Amino acid sequence: MVLLTLQDVCKAFGLNVILKDINLTLKEGQRLGLVGVNGSGKSTLMKIITGDMAPDSGTVSLLRGTRVGLLTQQADITSELTVVEELSRVFEPLRRMEEKLRDLERQMAENHENAALLESLSSEYTRLTDRFEQAGGYEWPSRIQGVLAGLGFSKERREQPARLLSGGEKTRLCLARILLMQPELLMLDEPTNHLDLEATQWLEDTLRKYKGTVIVISHDRYFLNAVCDVMAELSMTHLTQYNGNYDAFMIQRRMNLERQLKEYAMQQKEIARQQAIIDRYRMYNREKSIKAAESREKRLEKIERIERPIDEAKVRFSFEAKRRTGDDVLMVQDLSKSFDGRVLFRHFSLHLRAGDRVAVIGPNGVGKTTLLRIIMHEIPADTGEVIYGANVDIGYYDQHQAGLTMTKTVMDELWDAFPRMEPDEVRSVLALFLFTGDDVFQKIETLSGGERGRVALAKLMLKKDNLLLLDEPTNHLDMDSREVLEGALDDFGGTLLTVSHDRYFINRVANRVVEMSRDGITEYLGNYDDYLEKKRLLEAGQEEIAAPSKTKTQLDKEKRVERLKRESVKALKARVGELEGLIAQAEERVAQLESDMADPATYQDAGKAASVARAHKEAQETLEALYDEWTETADTLQNSAQ
Repeated sequence: MVLLTLQDVCKAFGLNVILKDINLTLKEGQRLGLVGVNGSGKSTLMKIITGDMAPDSGTVSLLRGTRVGLLTQQADITSELTVVEELSRVFEPLRRMEEKLRDLERQMAENHENAALLESLSSEYTRLTDRFEQAGGYEWPSRIQGVLAGLGFSKERREQPARLLSGGEKTRLCLARILLMQPELLMLDEPTNHLDLEATQWLEDTLRKYKGTVIVISHDRYFLNAVCDVMAELSMTHLTQYNGNYDAFMIQRRMNLERQLKEYAMQQKEIARQQAIIDRYRMYNREKSIKAAESREKRLEKIERIERPIDEAKVRFSFEAKRRTGDDVLMVQDLSKSFDGRVLFRHFSLHLRAGDRVAVIGPNGVGKTTLLRIIMHEIPADTGEVIYGANVDIGYYDQHQAGLTMTKTVMDELWDAFPRMEPDEVRSVLALFLFTGDDVFQKIETLSGGERGRVALAKLMLKKDNLLLLDEPTNHLDMDSREVLEGALDDFGGTLLTVSHDRYFINRVANRVVEMSRDGITEYLGNYDDYLEKKRLLEAGQEEIAAPSKTKTQLDKEKRVERLKRESVKALKARVGELEGLIAQAEERVAQLESDMADPATYQDAGKAASVARAHKEAQETLEALYDEWTETADTLQNSAQ
């Protein structure tokens, strides 16, 4: 059953149009991921759905009786109640029912000799007990504790006043409250922003089992893949809905854009052809030819013109190394580091060989960024040493962009780092990172976090280092920029060591995962999904231990297998691209033959008509075969990349 319908919804602030002709249909139980660049109107759309903001035009229809819960990115909690007491307010109706049951029990005890009254009280008590049980009256205290534990609230924190919580903790408390309310339509705006990996995985499991309907705004692509079965993208004031999770959405979006561009190009070609015919008729300047021209002009005017599809600008870049390293790239031996008597990590060792792609994960505060800074010799270790291999050139991406000079312009920041480049070359590089025109004269200090990240990536690309150390490289990038970064690293021939909490990114680029925790360091072969599976096996008591227990020969063999897997993925990607080109040609062929079949002149020659019909059938069969192969190859690519 349809729970939510938006029809032709529009919204503008002054002359700035945010939403235009928005249409959306969501069924009960579906989980929708809403994506789009910052400022595209996602939060505005959420407020319109909840009724907190009225659309300028269009309608929003909700199934009668639907309760809506909205989690925003701002949480204003000033309550003197403790965290547990604050959440207990959700169950106030159940608490009143419980008080009523206690009152009935008292009345029955006091009137046990009055048979008629006792029967009446007993009947009411039975009915109320049934309602109480069905509403979860005996479960709500444990539900509160379960949600608080899942979202990472310590037992001590649960008994503190809610007003003393940090901003992130208040947002988590609001999330806990909405989950306990269990509205039929649950709407979450960036719910994973203040969650660690463990809490995020708990939320994913909770939302997968959620009985209601969910709309979630998130930049966490792994989260969207795990939770959503429908996607919608806001782009250029319009919304497009897709079936499937994030990966399926990306494939469909690319195909839709390519199809729209082809349809636009074909229509423009046909319009130009018709206009050329009209111009020729008018050149003859005879009454008959003029009438024919006017007739064609009327038909041409009635054609519904296809707008040229506009694809939002994307960064475009790649990484390459100016020279090759030896087989041993980096040896980190027995590192330890403490600050003010607090131990971050002890006995950290790591061996990077050429071509390795290692991701370091772990909770905040275990020293992941500190580790990279020690490797870069920015700060000293308490114990241990860092040894570089032969011909190693290190490129470092700092999540805080400390290497940028805030007072410089974007142009000067790049040009001063690479003074041998010509001004036009610098501008061309910056254009790849979406800095065009007067954008290049902006001061670094005026840029957003994402824009500063793009400047840092531009400098990193130009250095052509063969060992990249990346500290949270996706933090300030939009989804499309993250996809481009992952593609660039996939084709990078050097060695990679990255600290990241972006699970989708780790899945795409890593072939080893190093987990740092309070208990120590553990290394796992494979990407993030492999890490989760091996953790699951270990917790289940099965022997599946990580890389340190393996010999160098075994590691080398596994590394070769991993390299072959990456090469296989590249071959599949190339075939997908090749098939998409062939599909485009086949679609043009089919369209041309359909145009010929629609032309009355074709049927003046019976032989020609039959030939065109046969050619159309063959072209259609070829196109269908290409579609089938593309689907199989794309599925194989997706499975291979996981």
